[in-house]
Amino acid sequence: MIKHLEVSDIELRKLIKEQQICFGGNEKLKIYGDLKCKSGKRMKKENRVFFVSKDDAIQQGYRPCGHCMKQAYLQWKDEQK
Repeated sequence: MIKHLEVSDIELRKLIKEQQICFGGNEKLKIYGDLKCKSGKRMKKENRVFFVSKDDAIQQGYRPCGHCMKQAYLQWKDEQK
């Protein structure tokens, strides 16, 4: 997990281009999703974190975004019952 405030914008773009970052998340809400998600783009920089993979996010206790990852979110929600 990489915190947005701990990496420069130039380094962040490089990591995304090299596919070392594939998902973003909200550290306070423990939600992860696609980098292009409208909800993710609106969050505060201090709450934003990045992950290499879905597994990385899940291992750290994050759940799928209900907007950009609808199917994964619904599956996660069913598993919580």
